[in-house]
Amino acid sequence: MFSKKDRLKAVKLFLKYDHSYAAVIHELGYPSVGALRHWYQEYKNTGKLKEKQNRRSKYSTDQKQKAVDHYFEHGKCYARTIRILGYPDKETLRKWCVEARPEAYKICQSTVKLTKKQKVSLLRKAYQSKASKKDLAQAENISRTSLYQWKDEYLGKDFPFKMKEPANKKEELLKEIKALQKQVQDLQLEKALLEKAAEILKKDDGINLADLSNQDKTSLINALRKHYKLKTLLERLKLSKSSYFYQYKVLSQPQKYISERKLITAIFEDNFCSYGYRRIYQSLKALGKKLSEKVIRHLMKEEKLLVKISKRRKYSSYAGEITQAAPNYLKRNFKAARPNEKWLTDLTEFRIPAGKVYLSPLVDCYDGAVISWTIGTQPNADLVNKMLDTGILQLKENEKPIIHSDRGAHYRWPEWIKKVKAAGLIRSMSKKGCSPDNSACEGFFGRLKNEMFYNHDWSQTTLKQFIKYLDGYLHWYNEKRMKISLGGISPLQYREQNGYN
Repeated sequence: MFSKKDRLKAVKLFLKYDHSYAAVIHELGYPSVGALRHWYQEYKNTGKLKEKQNRRSKYSTDQKQKAVDHYFEHGKCYARTIRILGYPDKETLRKWCVEARPEAYKICQSTVKLTKKQKVSLLRKAYQSKASKKDLAQAENISRTSLYQWKDEYLGKDFPFKMKEPANKKEELLKEIKALQKQVQDLQLEKALLEKAAEILKKDDGINLADLSNQDKTSLINALRKHYKLKTLLERLKLSKSSYFYQYKVLSQPQKYISERKLITAIFEDNFCSYGYRRIYQSLKALGKKLSEKVIRHLMKEEKLLVKISKRRKYSSYAGEITQAAPNYLKRNFKAARPNEKWLTDLTEFRIPAGKVYLSPLVDCYDGAVISWTIGTQPNADLVNKMLDTGILQLKENEKPIIHSDRGAHYRWPEWIKKVKAAGLIRSMSKKGCSPDNSACEGFFGRLKNEMFYNHDWSQTTLKQFIKYLDGYLHWYNEKRMKISLGGISPLQYREQNGYN
């Protein structure tokens, strides 16, 4: 609301600025264009402005009366009246109602302030009485709001005003017991499903039942149908009835590849659990069994025939530059046209709970055969010298192979050098700290340890037993282990096939 002085000032500026609304509003900061136009018309018509502005009501008299009548005729609810009519706001409606019927808004609260004891007494009566809080408040000549305020003050806001009937307590307890029993049954079913998954499907205890295939779920249901209803099992595993009976029919049919499964398992276990699907394919082919690699891979997966692979830090025998190193004649060319043309050697370590075991092999680049080897518990010169002596005995008169090694101390002692020269062999050495220069021998160690050493439990094995087991593996490696690069036959069979006995 603007005073007469403010309005008059705005009108005079309006006349001064040649009826420019924008100029007046820009200078004064007030009023709106509509208000200034109204003031100007009033000044123009009467030559003066009224002391007070007449503020026109937003609602007509009929609208006011209609809202008041609706309020008193429909339960005296402000929110309901505003929602039905769409007007006005709560405070305006309350004002209209007070003006229209002041007798209905007499203050019913006692002019005498109540003591705490009286308030508590009225609260107790409110809880004990079956009458509504509104009727009780009118009977006691207090406001209904006061009852809730006292309840919040003395009993707390979270304390319910309406107490449950004692008769319903038994029903509530029975419902709670029933809910707990259902919860226990669900947990027992969950436990049974997880245990069967571990027993039948060989799944871990932490398996997610939702991730199981429909066939696995069907197997679980079949195992538990004697103890639980089919409907309960289907709901828990989220499997439709049609899918269950389809998988049930599939599982009832005779299993395919029964004999092949047994044969694949036998081949896998007889070969140090080291054969993948390619070498098992070659083994079955040699036995006259024709199965695709895809089928073999699928069957191995179902039978849990997995080749376990692990990587460990290799043993190092480097002890400094003892004697002058030999040049690298191989230069990573590990291919040989005939046996005893290129030899590779190195030393590797096996650590088991009983102690350490060392292997010194002599590998022929022609077919990967292990020409000779020694096994011991000390990585000394005697270990590698005996291996060399055994290898030299297998040479024919005109065979003078290159013997390649790393720069380990065993291959730089005078005795090793003397033996090599006496046999007419050619020494070759890798660059310092460069394992790829002898990668073919390193690859042999990797295959050996992945197939017969890693992922095995050696806690109950003595050193003597381990040495015997390792020696047996090396014989098998030469005589039976098939190499895909040799056409699916062993190094010994490859030599015989090419006329090298």
